[in-house]
Amino acid sequence: MHKQKLITIFEVSGSVLAMVYAMLIASNTGNELLGFSLLLLSAALFTAWAVIDQRWAFLSLQMFYAASAIIGLIRWS
Repeated sequence: MHKQKLITIFEVSGSVLAMVYAMLIASNTGNELLGFSLLLLSAALFTAWAVIDQRWAFLSLQMFYAASAIIGLIRWS
C-alpha cells in the first residue's frame, strides 16, 4: 500500500509540474528558468516513480527530459 501511495504522489505532482512547465514555456513571458526548473523537478519525480515501479523504458524517457531541462537551464541562464 505504501508503494502505491508514493507512486500516486510522484505521478500526480510530476504531471502537474510538467503542465505548468509547458504553459510557462508556451506563454513566452520570460519565465523560462522557472519552467525548465519545474521540468527538471518533474523528471526527478517521474524517475522516482519509474524506479519504484520498475518501468525502465519510462526511466530512460525521464533521463531525456532531465537532459532537456539542464540544457534549457544552461541556455536561458
